[in-house]
Amino acid sequence: MKKVLVLASNYAFWAEELQAPWDALKKAGHNVTLATYLGKKPLPIGMSMDPDFIDGYQNVKVNTPETVARTKELLSNGELDNPKKISEVNIEDYDALVMTGGPGTPLDICNNPAVHRMILHCVKNNKVVGAICYSVGALAFTRDPENNYKSVIYGKTVTAHPRKWDFVDFDLTYNLVGTTPDNKGTDVMTPGFLIPLQDIVEDAVGPNGKVLADDMATPQNPCVAVDFPFVTGLSVESSVEYGKQLVKALEKY
Repeated sequence: MKKVLVLASNYAFWAEELQAPWDALKKAGHNVTLATYLGKKPLPIGMSMDPDFIDGYQNVKVNTPETVARTKELLSNGELDNPKKISEVNIEDYDALVMTGGPGTPLDICNNPAVHRMILHCVKNNKVVGAICYSVGALAFTRDPENNYKSVIYGKTVTAHPRKWDFVDFDLTYNLVGTTPDNKGTDVMTPGFLIPLQDIVEDAVGPNGKVLADDMATPQNPCVAVDFPFVTGLSVESSVEYGKQLVKALEKY
């Protein structure tokens, strides 16, 4: 059994991108601890909780009724209620770091210096680091002072949410499911996703790295990269496989 720290956004996680790895890690018997930027319960963006939502860029329904039902259960059964505050967590107490995805991730995980320090600690101490969808941005932005401040994924093989799937020229609101007066998320509206992830990750891995950004990926043909210490997953369709590969990596390393 490993002690795994799971990070989720306070400003909109994508339901399956938390639910699938969370359940996989717990089913495998690992001791899972949740942390968020504000130390408040993470909440999913509304579109990820709608089984009839059709992604306009892929033209498919991306949320299964089973995933939505299970996420509702996680939101109501107390498992996500009392996360630690990211800035107050001692990563040395954990064997692995796992990040979840969602459009809120660039707001409080990708550019969070405390998260960067956690990632760098794990890299230097041979601990598994997982990232899915936009949380891969946190890997790109984590720099290694012992390697001329190159990204920690320099020379690595990782995934990146395909640019063809990015919400652009699209007024993205961060309406969350389950808000309360003291946990309402944000009223900000952005012109699509906040960062062009594929471009950033391609720059971060350098000429000898490789970026998997398969815009034909499906749940039946997911896209996950394992290049120790990193396990990275493309997007929502690869969430289940991301969880499976995290479990395998924790068994191996």
